[in-house]
Amino acid sequence: MRRDVFQAIADPTRRSILGLLARETMNLNAVAAHYDMSRPAISKHIKILSECGLVVIRPRGRERYCSVKMTPLHEVSDWVEQYREHWNTRLDNLDAYLEKIQSKKHKSTAHVKRKKTTS
Repeated sequence: MRRDVFQAIADPTRRSILGLLARETMNLNAVAAHYDMSRPAISKHIKILSECGLVVIRPRGRERYCSVKMTPLHEVSDWVEQYREHWNTRLDNLDAYLEKIQSKKHKSTAHVKRKKTTS
């Protein structure tokens, strides 16, 4: 079954496993040692990561070593990027609006101060 990258990274444990494997290749026992859960539970998380292409499992002797493959995260990055552009535009518009309000407020305050000094 081909899983979705979004489904894989939706779980905080799987995101943590990706971070761990991004630093170094590990066997399943080494990965499991970092978590307070059973090895079968870790194996299930690794399987999901593997099914979506984020983790590659290579046998070495009797051990299975896991390494991370970040290429599938480009799909996530592309999806996030469209919203980043949207929010940057929205925030730029908000910034311009706030500057306009500040400018009006500053002009209004200056006008009041001039009236007080001339009275």
